[in-house]
Amino acid sequence: MKVVIADKSHIKYAEAICETIAQSAQVRGTGIAKRTPEYISSKIENGNAVIALDDDTFAGFCYIEKWGHGKFVANSGLIVHPDYRGQGLAKKIKHKIFEHSRTKFPDAKVFSITTGLAVMKMNSDLGYKPVTFSELTDDQTFWDGCQTCQNYDVLTRTKRKMCLCTGMLYDPKKVGKDDNSEPKQVKEKAFKRLKRIKQALFLRKEKK
Repeated sequence: MKVVIADKSHIKYAEAICETIAQSAQVRGTGIAKRTPEYISSKIENGNAVIALDDDTFAGFCYIEKWGHGKFVANSGLIVHPDYRGQGLAKKIKHKIFEHSRTKFPDAKVFSITTGLAVMKMNSDLGYKPVTFSELTDDQTFWDGCQTCQNYDVLTRTKRKMCLCTGMLYDPKKVGKDDNSEPKQVKEKAFKRLKRIKQALFLRKEKK
C-alpha cells in the first residue's frame, strides 16, 4: 500500500473516487457534498491531492481546496474504499494531505467541517481546534459547495452560523499556544457529546 501525492497518471481513478464518495454518503446517511470526475481530475492535475493505491487498485483519496485568496485551505473529500477500511488507512491519508498542505501553503489556516467522529479525532491529533463557523473562511464559493449536502437546509436555517458539521481549524500562528493537554479519550467524549447535542437540537426543530 502506498500513499502518494497524486499526479496526472492518477486521473483515471477520478470516476471511482466520486462513486466511492457518493456511496459512502448514502450508507452513512450524512452530508457529504457531491463532486464530479472533472472536479477531482482538476485537483489531481494541479498537484492538490493525495491518493492511496494497492498496486494499481484505488484504495483512498483526499484533496486540497484553497479559499479566501489562499488565506484558508481545506483537506476535503477524505475517503477510503470499503475494501480497505479498518486498517488505519484514513489516518495515513489525512496525515499525508495535511503535511502536503502545510508545505504548499505554509501561511494558510487549515480548516475542516465534518460530521465524522473519526475525522474530528484525527484533526484534533494534528492540532486542529473546534471553532465557530464565523472563524472559517467567508468565501461564498465554499459555502455554495454545501448545497448538494442533505443537511444544507440546516445551514441556511441557522443563517450559516451552525450545522450538523463541526468546524475545526489549524492556525499555524497559534501552534504551541493555548494547548489543551487533556487525555485524548476525553476529547473523543466531547466530540460525541457535541454531535448528540446538535442532532437533538436540529431534529427537534424539524419535528415542529
